[in-house]
Amino acid sequence: MGRIFYIMGKSASGKDSMFRMLAEDGALPLKTVTMYTTRPKRSNEEDGREYFFRDRAFLLREEAAGRVVECRTYETVLGPWSYFTLDDGQIDLERHSYLMMGTPESYENTRRYFEGRAAGGRAGGKALIPIYIEVEDGERLLRAVKREMREEEPHYAEVCRRFLADQEDFSGERLERLGIDRVFKNRELSACKEEIRAVILENLTENVVY
Repeated sequence: MGRIFYIMGKSASGKDSMFRMLAEDGALPLKTVTMYTTRPKRSNEEDGREYFFRDRAFLLREEAAGRVVECRTYETVLGPWSYFTLDDGQIDLERHSYLMMGTPESYENTRRYFEGRAAGGRAGGKALIPIYIEVEDGERLLRAVKREMREEEPHYAEVCRRFLADQEDFSGERLERLGIDRVFKNRELSACKEEIRAVILENLTENVVY
């Protein structure tokens, strides 16, 4: 059975960079899963690379068809933005292992979805392995502001909303409930990547769940 290594971290914790570095590591036999979002595309993003950018009507059609694995919607200063994963053929745990990225909420719902499939006689089970990345809050806020400054139309209020929302989304109580008890400190990106890489290889080699 394959594994899903699920990258999580607060905004500006470096999870996007970590995801790319791990995905590009030729020694890791992992496929990636591209999620969907209804939020506007940023200036440095491409459709189908960071996300599939779709509108809310698309999301509603997929929900009606029963293909939504998980979905979370945020009330931003620019209106509601949804992020979601679809059962669209990208994931086949009988043949491959994967690298995904999301929040504790999406991790929980994705885990529930695949455990439900396992109960129905299909591959799934305890397939998800959490990889939680953390950066000191002050450093994160500086990174987030600097990133927003590069946008054609910066929205600093949204940066602040995300920063505050992270405190609830990644609360100690929630992480404990989900069994996420190991933290990868992203003080230096390359060193953190090597630490995560070792955990991934251990799980792939020994076929155990972290």
